[in-house]
Amino acid sequence: MRTWLRASAALALLLGVAACTSSTDSGNGAFRVGLLTPGPISDGGWNASAYEGLQKIASELGAEISNVQVSTPAEFEQGFRDYAQQGYALVFGHGFEFQDPALRVGSEFPETAFVVSSGSVSAKNVASLRFHLDQATYLAGILAASLSKTGRAGCVGGIELPVIQATFDGFVAGAASVKPDFVVATAYTGSFEDVAAARAATDAMIAQGADLVLHNADAAGLGVFQAATAHGILAFGSNRDQSEAAPDTVLASAVISIPEAFLQVAREVKEKRFQGRVIEEGLANGTISLVMNPRLASRVPPEVKAKVTEAEEKIRRGELQVKTK
Repeated sequence: MRTWLRASAALALLLGVAACTSSTDSGNGAFRVGLLTPGPISDGGWNASAYEGLQKIASELGAEISNVQVSTPAEFEQGFRDYAQQGYALVFGHGFEFQDPALRVGSEFPETAFVVSSGSVSAKNVASLRFHLDQATYLAGILAASLSKTGRAGCVGGIELPVIQATFDGFVAGAASVKPDFVVATAYTGSFEDVAAARAATDAMIAQGADLVLHNADAAGLGVFQAATAHGILAFGSNRDQSEAAPDTVLASAVISIPEAFLQVAREVKEKRFQGRVIEEGLANGTISLVMNPRLASRVPPEVKAKVTEAEEKIRRGELQVKTK
């Protein structure tokens, strides 16, 4: 799902993923888990959470772990193949864009489990973690429409991908459930790391009247927070709790518990009960949530909190389906 930076990942792959492992390649049958990320694990969001999941697998399951950043479809496929050839039991491709490479390489290496984040494909040894972050952004939309003084909000994304569009659709649907005529502007910068572009897009939205902004732009989301802080409006974080990034600006964050989702799959693989399938992750099983910033909780009136809680419970029970395109 994320950035398309063309870095020196190809060189890293040629040198071999073993150079990135946390333990020596001893060939002793250790449980080994690899992670391919399409952006830096220092992004404070999507990729950072994946790396936290990898570390959780190491600490709780005693796995030898490795991470390689890749940037192009050819590198995605080569990364999967390098890990499989070295006998890794499980390899994560962290993003929607890893789907086809996982299926191709998975057919060549039936003994390795391949897992795609935010995917919708499966095979005997290929699974997808389908994160319904739109359920949390729906709740954020309720907050936005309930608190806005202008009747306008904004969404800023990096690269325009279906999974990101779905989170914005959820936000729009939540806002419309409160005010059908509520206006939400959407902009994509084309990059998950261009902070300046995200700030400029947010500035433009604020100039048009938006007084709350949601981002799904990974590291570039910092630019959204900068603009929101400068103009004195509220913002929403995504993928992980980002309240610390801008404590007086981030009202809430739509959060994916990626580390826990990764750990659950890794445990299945280690215990030899893994089955390729699409694994649905949402509010109902606790891997998706809207996390309020306690510092700004007083900004939300009790009746608005009640609206959010009611919607959350309906989604959990399956009584409310968040519709996305």
